[in-house]
Amino acid sequence: MFLRLLSDIQWRAAHPRWRRMTGSQRSTSTTAEPHPVSLPAQAQVVICGGGIMGTSVAYHLSKMGLKDIVLLEQGRLAAGTTRFCAGIVSTARPVSVELKMAHYSNKLYQQLQQETGVQTGYMKTGSISLAQTQDRLISLKRIASSLNVMGIPCEIISPKEVLKLHPLINIHDLVGAMYVPEDALVSSANVSLALATAASRNGVQIHERTCVSHVTIQKGRVTGVETDRGRIQCDYFVNCAGQWAYELGHSGEEPVHIPLHACEHFYLLTHPLKDPLSSSLPTIVDPDGRIYIRNWQGGILSGGFEKNPKPLFTEGRNQLEIQNLQEDWDHFGPLLGALLRRMPGLEALQIMQLVNCPESFTPDMRCIMGESPTARGYFVLAGMNSGGISYGGGAGKYLAEWIVNGYPSENVWPLDLKRFGTLQSSRTFLRHRVMEVMPLMCDLKVPRWDFQTGRQLRTSPLYDRLDAQGARWMEKHGFERVKYFVPPGSDLLDLDHSKTFYKPDWFDIVGSEVKCCKEAVSVIDMSSFTKFEISSTGDQALESLQYLCSNDLDVPVGHVVHTGMLNEKGGYENDCSIARLSKRSFFMISPTDQQVHCWTWLKNHLPDDSNLVLEDVTWKYTALNLIGPRAVDVLSELSYAPMTAEHFPSLFCKEMSVGYANGIRVMSITHTGEPGFVLYIPIEYALHVYNEVMNMGQKYGIRNAGYYALRSLRIEKFFAFWGQDLDAFTTPMECGREFQVKLDKGLEFLGQEALWEQKQNGVYKRFTMFILEDHDTDLDLWPWWGEPIFRNGRYVGKTTSSAYSYTLERHVCLGFVHHFDEKTGEELVVTTDFINQGEYEIDIAGQRFQAKAKLYPFSSLFTQRRRKDEVELSGYQRE
Repeated sequence: MFLRLLSDIQWRAAHPRWRRMTGSQRSTSTTAEPHPVSLPAQAQVVICGGGIMGTSVAYHLSKMGLKDIVLLEQGRLAAGTTRFCAGIVSTARPVSVELKMAHYSNKLYQQLQQETGVQTGYMKTGSISLAQTQDRLISLKRIASSLNVMGIPCEIISPKEVLKLHPLINIHDLVGAMYVPEDALVSSANVSLALATAASRNGVQIHERTCVSHVTIQKGRVTGVETDRGRIQCDYFVNCAGQWAYELGHSGEEPVHIPLHACEHFYLLTHPLKDPLSSSLPTIVDPDGRIYIRNWQGGILSGGFEKNPKPLFTEGRNQLEIQNLQEDWDHFGPLLGALLRRMPGLEALQIMQLVNCPESFTPDMRCIMGESPTARGYFVLAGMNSGGISYGGGAGKYLAEWIVNGYPSENVWPLDLKRFGTLQSSRTFLRHRVMEVMPLMCDLKVPRWDFQTGRQLRTSPLYDRLDAQGARWMEKHGFERVKYFVPPGSDLLDLDHSKTFYKPDWFDIVGSEVKCCKEAVSVIDMSSFTKFEISSTGDQALESLQYLCSNDLDVPVGHVVHTGMLNEKGGYENDCSIARLSKRSFFMISPTDQQVHCWTWLKNHLPDDSNLVLEDVTWKYTALNLIGPRAVDVLSELSYAPMTAEHFPSLFCKEMSVGYANGIRVMSITHTGEPGFVLYIPIEYALHVYNEVMNMGQKYGIRNAGYYALRSLRIEKFFAFWGQDLDAFTTPMECGREFQVKLDKGLEFLGQEALWEQKQNGVYKRFTMFILEDHDTDLDLWPWWGEPIFRNGRYVGKTTSSAYSYTLERHVCLGFVHHFDEKTGEELVVTTDFINQGEYEIDIAGQRFQAKAKLYPFSSLFTQRRRKDEVELSGYQRE
């Protein structure tokens, strides 16, 4: 028995025009059938995949006015994973952009039936997320805060209120729950068919039983699609092939890496209860029990995310249409036990079927969308991590905007395909990672948790040396980076498992590392940062970078410039430091996870000139950051060269010898505002230079430090970081970096017009520092990121970064403040007076803490350590 709903068959039977357009629907066999309509020879956009994602993209592209669109499906529409989807539309998502996608989807599905005449089964039932522990309740409160400020009704309720909303739920082990009354249920297959109907009416050609063999790419751009029914020339291709997206991406001569992997996903269907369940009963999500429960035709549908998932389909497209996979009651047993504990009255219920269907997961539990870094015009929307129906509407909208406008209307960097490199596309890596990811769908995600699989993939030459000295590691873009160093004699096990929403066990360790950075000298291995060299035979390198960068790079050789690389809207596509090595050669340093994104941006915007060379040299150099007032002493003794400010000024770069090693690029920059240097060392010299630095630094109190110390230092100095504070929708004018923009130089650069407009008219958001005033570090919940900011009791924005400042002995949050008209809701210009004259609060899991807002760093406070009650929070305003 299959879950194909009767409305699907009835609707198709009632629409002979659909049958004529898409071919025979009589059989679910994978055998090809005659096609009464031939494929077009060319199209503007070809979409592969007729599930919720493909039909949503087609729907939104057609809504935006595109007519020359072809959607191809190898089987029947909605016959893949969409067919087996549980149909739960949930907006309770921890990532802001995913929350927005789900909210849009809910609103779209609500009106889709009226728009198309197709029965979608939309029913607003609400959802209840249960908490068996206080930590789980805290995580729900954080989500509830985000939902409420977006205008989505949501409340934290007691166990007794849960029982009132759903009388069959056992509440004896609950400490609370989150109720979202506007969450809904739909028939996923019928939603997809409704989207296809609307798209077809708008001119989209839909062809079922048409297999895409590969996409042709010439000179780095999509030119066409090869199918079993012929070739279609096209400008854009959209891979919405679900679990087959990976293989389709690798089918061409130039592979497109799409890191996802399918696992078996189980859920249970029952016959109706003796007293059938009301169709309006809320959906139950019990993450601590690892299950979800919804009403289904008077009975229930219940599934979950087991601790020991079963990957499948490692190679080959096994089925054109997904069939119900083999039942495995032994495997489903723990989830069934959790269901019966949560709803004891179901013991006598008759089970109809155990459904086993594939579901695709990604390495970081976030879906994949965006343009390929290697093939222009090749777009991807796949890897929904069991959230396809919730994301479908919003994800299709954003991708359609991306194709039509060149960018989506929201910051989708957390979902961008370019956040991954080729290293995450190993089949072994993916198989192991998804076995960790699927259980994590329910596991409690506290601040700064780390994946355990796929580790030690990219390491510094110093990895073993640092590990032996107590390094505790985290991973970024596949690179191992040190969080902090455990001192000898500490309880290593406790520190490895100190996951909490409150003050962590590593607090004092990081504090001592920060103190050393401020009072002596510390070494931080920053080898993971992205490093590019741009050179030319003539002036091409300088001319190209002058156009791509907002700051002036025509500086004397040896100088370092901090600059943004902006898009046409003036937003940051990259935030980097560039050293001029010679008249025609430049060295660029960017954040670790910018490696693919920045490379792609440069390749797409640099002129096609054989005399201009762009090289990724990340792997060639180990980077050691020497931070602290005694860094100058250490380096002076090792190099036998004066390193004082008079001889080696700030933002300067010079090649020199350190110890026995020559050719070390030394820059007087630390990324934290503290005095110090970064040494870019050819990897063969890395261990020697590190040993020399540590040996020479002994008399100056040198010690190792990690990225947690770095984070604290940069946040208390009000340093914005790309990917957290800065993104493609944030301009230099909005984050106080006008001094890094060459507006008065008379030089043309990308994004210039948008910045001139902001300079003349003002900005609609301002990057602001907040110091928590009534927050108890030992007893209160810590801020993380994404906390709502309130001004005079009204919501004005969210935090983007936070850290404890060991200098101020308070928590510091960074975030953007908006100004909305209280009557109309219209967005207004944010002035300095508006920031300074407000009373602010930061909402941490529903509890508000008073905060002092400033538009400048507290630089005067960093000259010496002061007691908290002696700190003066006044100062001049830097514009």
